Amino acid sequence: MKGVRAIGKIRINNMSFHTYNGVFAEEKKLGQRLEVDAELTYPIEQKVKHDDLHETVSYADVYQTIEKFILNNNYNLIESVANHCLDLLLKSYPTIDSITLKVRKYSVPIAGIFDNIEIEVSGSNK
Repeated sequence: MKGVRAIGKIRINNMSFHTYNGVFAEEKKLGQRLEVDAELTYPIEQKVKHDDLHETVSYADVYQTIEKFILNNNYNLIESVANHCLDLLLKSYPTIDSITLKVRKYSVPIAGIFDNIEIEVSGSNK
């Protein structure tokens, strides 16, 4: 793969957690579902040569890091959830080139018809 820039991706999609994030008292008391997608940019094409977990990023570990963070931290804004979780992941997994997180909230007190509100944040270890 000489001269080719590797841009492998590992995605963990639709992780779902019951949380107590939100501005309103009902959100803090009753809670709600948040969904999270994580896209990890990692040069799989260059790094994974021997079918060995040590050559890649354990998505089980990444899932557990996200789950622990989401379930143990409450914020008013899902923007804060996304930013702080992204910071933790970048620090915890320095071999990952970059990370994009999407955080979706379904129970939003807005008069209107829509599926969800989604926040997307990205960061890099480079």
